Amino acid sequence: MLRIEVIKQLGDFSLDVAIRTEGRVTGLFGSSGAGKTSLVNIIAGLLRPDRGIIAIGDDVLDDTSLNLHIPPHRRRIGYVFQDARLFPHLNVTQNLDYGRRMNRLAYDSAAQKHVVDLLDIGNLLDRRTGQLSGGERQRIALGRALLAKPRLLLLDEPLGALDADRKAEILPYLVRLRDETGVPMVYVTHDPDELRRLATEVVVLERGRVQRFGGPDILNDSAARLRV
Repeated sequence: MLRIEVIKQLGDFSLDVAIRTEGRVTGLFGSSGAGKTSLVNIIAGLLRPDRGIIAIGDDVLDDTSLNLHIPPHRRRIGYVFQDARLFPHLNVTQNLDYGRRMNRLAYDSAAQKHVVDLLDIGNLLDRRTGQLSGGERQRIALGRALLAKPRLLLLDEPLGALDADRKAEILPYLVRLRDETGVPMVYVTHDPDELRRLATEVVVLERGRVQRFGGPDILNDSAARLRV
């Protein structure tokens, strides 16, 4: 279970969120400025809550009442951004291996093969990142996050910079991640169609507050009312 009970003041904007979810893919949906990215940055440990708790199962990552804050590199959380953030001086294989090495994990050839096959990137391993399409870059970023063996995967608008054809290319791989890896995901988007395809639970944020929480069907009403 992912438990989020946090309050955070960011200038004139305040975030006040309480969520408990066991979903394989928990979608964070809302308009720009709703607080989606701020919330995932708190989960990742990049922002500290002013008050509250973040926990994955029994493992508490933040508890302000105890002055507890686990730093990002010790949280075992993968983070995939809208811009893949690959290293241009490394080829694809080296980019894939970066998260494993930074987390000081032993090389696992079976895990490497599984991720490469899952994301269909075997033909890309020797390429430089400048030779990749936007969709290919995002698949490499997903693979790098998975090979660091995270217990939670955060995806912040991973399709936001892609055109419709590239989105259609990537979404099936995200569905495979959901169904085949067992790694829970928090998926940020303002596109309801992505969440209808991918999410098992949806949190609708509006002005830093949870407006609705439930299955993807809640988007039928929320998407019509929110100006995204």
